[in-house]
Amino acid sequence: MLEGKELILATKPFAKEIVWKSWLLTLYSLMLLIVSILGTFMAPWVWLKIICSIFEAMMLSRFFIIFHDYQHHTILHRSKLANAIFTVFGMYMITPPSIWKRSHDHHHSHNSKLFSASIGSYPIMTKQKFLEASKKERLIYLFTRSPLNMFLSYFTMFLYGMCIQSFISSPRRHWDAIVIVLLHVSAAMFIIFNLGFLTYFLTYFLPFFLSHMLGAYLFYAQHNFPGVVFRNNTEWNYAKAALESSSFMKMNKFLNWVTANIGYHHIHHLNSKIPFYRLPEVMKRLPELQQAKITTLKPKDIIACLKLKVWDADLNKMIGYAEIKQTPRLA
Repeated sequence: MLEGKELILATKPFAKEIVWKSWLLTLYSLMLLIVSILGTFMAPWVWLKIICSIFEAMMLSRFFIIFHDYQHHTILHRSKLANAIFTVFGMYMITPPSIWKRSHDHHHSHNSKLFSASIGSYPIMTKQKFLEASKKERLIYLFTRSPLNMFLSYFTMFLYGMCIQSFISSPRRHWDAIVIVLLHVSAAMFIIFNLGFLTYFLTYFLPFFLSHMLGAYLFYAQHNFPGVVFRNNTEWNYAKAALESSSFMKMNKFLNWVTANIGYHHIHHLNSKIPFYRLPEVMKRLPELQQAKITTLKPKDIIACLKLKVWDADLNKMIGYAEIKQTPRLA
């Protein structure tokens, strides 16, 4: 069985994009996104507008993951047209490309490290650190990892966290983040005043709200699931982190299409240069990758993931708040 560097090397033949396929999947996904947006404006019946709105949310999710591949320099890296398309899309999704890429690259380089994994990811506290934290620090930490934060991620994680907080932390460096917020809010106000609240809700708000919520949960569950392993920085290993700390989210063919195969997350973390459309191929060809830690979008698996709160170094696993409360030191 291959492992470590040998396994990473075995994935390299698949880390080559098929340029025509990258363009085909990018452009037809973009076309479907534009058609769904137009449908929310032009459909003659409200029920059809609602269907278009939900489909728009799906296409925003799919195109964001294609954008994510572009940001990894995995597809269409040297294309000026692709750069223009994805830069505009990143702004449209309230995700300044420079901010998102820097934090996401850090996430890949430090995935599952106990003391440096939180940049570009959900924070991780050990049980000991949680018990030593102030009440305010605990509440902030628990909210950040809560279903409510994921549900409201359009506001909390993207508008505020990705943009406003980045601007506040460094106005000169992240001036573009506040520009994106102003453009986003201005577009919303224009639609409301000129086309009405229903058009705004179905064309603009609902698709953003649903796609950001889905993305927030997928990102969480792919690194916070029963059986996940977190390690001290000195014990950390890149290949092991990919296989032990990134899940394979088992989905049906339609959901794999909507999410552009992001469920094959353990393979993506092993080699982020593999295009999204080649990930299933890699899993079929390499038996070592078929032993992945699995989660799904079934309610029981979602609940199991959301229950996990802190890393218990003694038990060598993530535990829930109910288990933390059993510790006498919790005030």
